[in-house]
Amino acid sequence: MSIEVTTLDPWTDADEWNRYVERSDGTNPFFRAEALRLQADDTGTTPHLLVGFKGQEAVGLLPIFEYNRGPITGAFSPAPRSWSCYLGPATLNVAKLKRRKADRRVRRFLEGAIEWIAREISPVYTKIVAAEFEDVRPFVWNDFDVQPGYTYVVDLAGAGDEEELAKRFSSDARSNVRNADEDAYVVEEGDNEDVGEIVDQVARRYESQGQSFHLSPEFARAAHATLPDGSIRPYVCRVDGDTVGGILVVESDTTRYRWQGGVKPDVSVDLAINDLLDWHVMRDGLRDGLERYDLVGAGVPSINRYKAKFNPGLETNYTITSGAFGLDLLVDRYRKLR
Repeated sequence: MSIEVTTLDPWTDADEWNRYVERSDGTNPFFRAEALRLQADDTGTTPHLLVGFKGQEAVGLLPIFEYNRGPITGAFSPAPRSWSCYLGPATLNVAKLKRRKADRRVRRFLEGAIEWIAREISPVYTKIVAAEFEDVRPFVWNDFDVQPGYTYVVDLAGAGDEEELAKRFSSDARSNVRNADEDAYVVEEGDNEDVGEIVDQVARRYESQGQSFHLSPEFARAAHATLPDGSIRPYVCRVDGDTVGGILVVESDTTRYRWQGGVKPDVSVDLAINDLLDWHVMRDGLRDGLERYDLVGAGVPSINRYKAKFNPGLETNYTITSGAFGLDLLVDRYRKLR
């Protein structure tokens, strides 16, 4: 029996889609239908929720965003310039299978999804970022360009306890979290207003470096308010009641993702603010039974030096493209105009 690829409506079929998302090991809250609707609205795109079925059993998911501007049509996952956490393809009900059968189902699902995109969207450009998804060979076999990217992931499950987790850190990171005066600061999970404040702080940092930043505080606050409780956690560090730093954490069943924040503080204080923030995120995740802390990115040497302090493992993700080179820049210009 072959794999049939069909689509679900992000509004009327939201509950069904979310059930599949919750059963897949390779998804996060941004896969949920309500998050996909927010991303589509924020980027001016049309969402298509592709599902692969073998009989009545769902075996694969791929949210695709269709971009149309005049003669230009693109297919993206995640949405173009959305700054969302990882999307791309995900599987379910295949881990129980033997390798040969699992590989065949994944290949047939992806080939069916590729055919659907070509038939229904006919994009001049396609860009998919696959993370927590290893078998990208079907894209290679269908003449897509596949480029590896990297991220750092801290193994929480293997730490055992908080003391063992801290022992893995570099000596300066360990000293920064152990020797900080606990009366001088508070790290806590904030509220919806803190979400916007963290995004604003990141935007200011990008602007000071002459770089563009597309994530809006409104989108981040809407995602925090709309997604299930705990999906987005705004960790903030306060000194004398003032917020001096923060990290937006996205949380799945197994993983915490360092989505946004953790930038150089706007004010000078005698504390390693980001070390303290990351430590609390990891410590709380360990206490709650989370397995991983994905630091989201390992491709910028200056930032890598900071992230490497926590002794993470290196993991690979993939950027998959096909079609007209340069459409990314056109989309970027459109986003800036919006």
